Amino acid sequence: MTETTPYDADRARFTRQALARLVLCDHAVDVADGAAALVATENDPDTGPGGRVSQAFQLIELAERALISAVIYERERGSSWTEIAQYLGIGGIGPAEAEECFASNLDGWNTAFEVPYRLDDTSRKRIPQLPTAAYDPAWACDRLDTWAGNRITLVNDDRPVSSGLAMALSEE
Repeated sequence: MTETTPYDADRARFTRQALARLVLCDHAVDVADGAAALVATENDPDTGPGGRVSQAFQLIELAERALISAVIYERERGSSWTEIAQYLGIGGIGPAEAEECFASNLDGWNTAFEVPYRLDDTSRKRIPQLPTAAYDPAWACDRLDTWAGNRITLVNDDRPVSSGLAMALSEE
């Protein structure tokens, strides 16, 4: 299914590197918000036995998504597998192992640009293949700029996320 998407024009304004960075930002927000939920103690009595462990475990899952997004971003910006591998694992992981570990994630990312939708089980509804932040980057920029402006101290930029993105060259 290679039909166009409603957000193709918006997405075309961004490089793939910028789209990957937006996805990483979005996943980082999920990690930060998940960690923040563990800070307050007021609702501890309302949490069932093991509830905080469940929340902490969910952080691992969110962090793994952020790691995958970071690897995709680094590949989009030209980082080699050697450069990426040096930051993975305490005992050190080689470039070939790093590439193998993230190959399916990169394949999915690349395929999503070629085939933007898949059909659901009923074959009636189209499901976007790109992560939401890359599929609708204008929405993601607004959301992430607002989040960063409200949460990150000493931000003196009205667009703390979107102002640093690599934009596509216009075709004029």
